[in-house]
Amino acid sequence: MSIYLQYFALAREPFSIVPDPGFLYPSIYHRQAVAHLKYGLDREGGFILLTGEVGTGKTTLTRTMIKRIPPHVRVAYILNSKLNVADVLASICDELDITLPNPSELSLTKQSFTKQCIDALNRDLLAAHTEGKKTLIVLEEAQNLTPEVLETLRLLSNLETSTHKLLHILLVGQPELLDILAQQELRQLNQRVVSRFHLSPLDKNDISNYINHRLHRAGAKRPIFEAGCAAMLFRLTDGVPRLINLVCHQSLVAAYSTGAQTVSAKLVKQAATEILSESKESSGKKIPLLGFVVALLLVAGLIIKFSPAELSSGLLSGDTPPVSAAETPIAKPLNPEPLSPEPLNPEPVTKESVTIEPGVIEPLATESLPVISSAAITNNEVLSPAPEIKQSEPTVNGNPFVGLLALWGVQATDVFSQEELAAVASQTNLRAEKVSLGDMADLKQINRPGIVWLAEESGYLKSYVLETVGVSVVGLQDRRGSLQVSLEDFSQRWNGIYLYLWRAPDSYIAPLSAAPKGIENISNPELVDWLQAQLAGLDNNSDIIISGGRYTAAIAQQVLSFQQQQGLVADGILGRETLMRLNQLSDGNIPLFREAD
Repeated sequence: MSIYLQYFALAREPFSIVPDPGFLYPSIYHRQAVAHLKYGLDREGGFILLTGEVGTGKTTLTRTMIKRIPPHVRVAYILNSKLNVADVLASICDELDITLPNPSELSLTKQSFTKQCIDALNRDLLAAHTEGKKTLIVLEEAQNLTPEVLETLRLLSNLETSTHKLLHILLVGQPELLDILAQQELRQLNQRVVSRFHLSPLDKNDISNYINHRLHRAGAKRPIFEAGCAAMLFRLTDGVPRLINLVCHQSLVAAYSTGAQTVSAKLVKQAATEILSESKESSGKKIPLLGFVVALLLVAGLIIKFSPAELSSGLLSGDTPPVSAAETPIAKPLNPEPLSPEPLNPEPVTKESVTIEPGVIEPLATESLPVISSAAITNNEVLSPAPEIKQSEPTVNGNPFVGLLALWGVQATDVFSQEELAAVASQTNLRAEKVSLGDMADLKQINRPGIVWLAEESGYLKSYVLETVGVSVVGLQDRRGSLQVSLEDFSQRWNGIYLYLWRAPDSYIAPLSAAPKGIENISNPELVDWLQAQLAGLDNNSDIIISGGRYTAAIAQQVLSFQQQQGLVADGILGRETLMRLNQLSDGNIPLFREAD
């Protein structure tokens, strides 16, 4: 038990470098990674790639995913990547409880151990497939795998039935793994990667929430790190979680050793010099002999326990009254950044709109942090990195899916993919549509807020909610709030994909068109009655046609006239664009593009 736990009234060590899934902070990058991993696992086999610098949380994220993986997915988790081909195959078989051939059988069959392992694995995968099970192989530190092992894994990915691949393989490694897979001799494997994601360090604005998240999970009842610590930690660690943990741990030890009630930015800077070989910032003046004092106190703490008098005279316990806001200012928290729900270079389909079917995907949970000490919060700030969306505040949310739903008056919290968006929207009779290879003319024709993906300077795509469209600028929403981008800049950075919602009549199933002579017209009484009421409401001269609930040629002619008046494609078909325009003209609650300033 760390010596400072009792001092700060903590139940467990908050900044351990052990990859504990219970401490995973769901940053925007981690949630994006989970979305990509789930996307890859939903595909019919192939390789999934997760890369990131040392200490960015790859292993923690992987273990979190494995912990929450559905029961029908079997997992072989290989930690040691410095193995030869036979050892890797043996490890996979051992993880999947596949009986390995013994040496005596090998001598009789005159088959190699590798051949025996592959045959046994193939039989097992076929049996699992018939039972409706999937199999996932996870290899950590994949940058250490030899070309021979990688080629064997590629051959394993060939195990399949006539219609399905039998194996998913997740490679987790450092950035050099990307260079390895880019080699000419491994191009076949590289082409079989169905989903890939590079895990970045935390943003500067995430540091404060990250610290409070871990302190809360460790049992903290009040803020401990002061506001300036976040900026200092970012300068010292570049946002790498493992380095943040090391510095924060050392800072708590230093605070305990000096009797400080809170951790200041100066103390963080001084403590970092004890563990970081090179700090980006000059270390400045240090506490004299800090390391020596800490060492002495650590040893002394093993045999000396605090008395009640000491606790009441200044050392913090669980029921100590919170200190004033002036003593412990808290850095202003920010909402999570929007989530890009699909691969960074999504494959274009067609310029036509595609309906997103609702699916069931279990997202990575984002737990909201409680207010640890209301007396220590300045300006009514809340420490939660993922506050629940309120209908009255749709413009302050950083999650684009939640923000888009809020514009339609739909309250939601954990929505991190297009499938989840479609599922939540369908509960209120909304439909999700996605346009690929769109342009500004398409957006103006749609005239509904939606989600766009723009290329950032880093080369990655970032998602925004598009709210306003003007002559020269467009208005976007991200975790920082509302911002405006010039139309030229937007057009250059937008990848042409647009995801939006629209509300269809309850009875609408598919487009209606008048049948040729001799063929009976489609009958949909509820939809036809709704259409007649809408047209009559917009034009007092419109006649109510008696059709017995059928979409006749006379009704199609009315729709054709309406389409011509509105500048739509005049085909007489009652489809999505016509329905959207009818809604737009008759329902004042439909969210439309606002004119940008």
